[in-house]
Amino acid sequence: MMTGTSSRVALFVTCLVDLHRPTVGFAAIRLLEEAGCRVEVPRAQTCCGQPAYNSGDRATTIDLARGLLDAFGGYDYVVVPSGSCGGMLRVHMPHLFDDDPNLRRRAEALAAKTFELVSFLTDVMGLERVAADYRGLVTYHDSCAGLRELGIKAQPRRLLTAMDGLELKEMTDPEICCGFGGTFCVKYPDISTRMVTDKARDTAQTQADTLLAGDMGCLLNIAGRLKREGSPIKVRHVAEVLAGVTAEVPPIGDPRS
Repeated sequence: MMTGTSSRVALFVTCLVDLHRPTVGFAAIRLLEEAGCRVEVPRAQTCCGQPAYNSGDRATTIDLARGLLDAFGGYDYVVVPSGSCGGMLRVHMPHLFDDDPNLRRRAEALAAKTFELVSFLTDVMGLERVAADYRGLVTYHDSCAGLRELGIKAQPRRLLTAMDGLELKEMTDPEICCGFGGTFCVKYPDISTRMVTDKARDTAQTQADTLLAGDMGCLLNIAGRLKREGSPIKVRHVAEVLAGVTAEVPPIGDPRS
């Protein structure tokens, strides 16, 4: 794989970013371009297939995966502003084609060049700090897929703590699931509500003014709970803070967003 300013990067936007928070996609492009990448957004991209995969709909998942192999095959890297979708492409997609060696090889090649946004910036591009600053006390939620499937833990914290004006205060349990879990929150709503209530309480005890994370599912879930509890805590995708676009768009869950 290539490194440096010659890298041709495809942005995998994700469904939740596309439908609920396009600003995250634009922030990702800004960060990648500032790191020296040539960024494209393939129009043929679709869902990563995770909702169908988690629901046992293997046929739909395979159909979506075939399309993604074609859409993203010609790039040096595929970058995703989501540990959840990134985990689907890197960890699970190759196994969809265990009975087809040719497609399995293509899926493995795609998996090998797919990275979550912040891990790509730090681990591949060697980024140590961003140009933006952020004035405030923030806390960070580790999404399950990003942490456990992709090993994303130190990378966002390294970039955030290098920002001028930003102070990071950890939760007691930043690695505990927020209760979203894709279709989990639909199948087990009572358990999910209890989990996100605990996460909101853990967030509040930090006295942070902003909660950050790298997955829109987690962010929408936590933002909804905080809003229902009347909390003033702002919720943002980490890419928005790193790219310095917070003045341009209200926090997640804000009626203006």
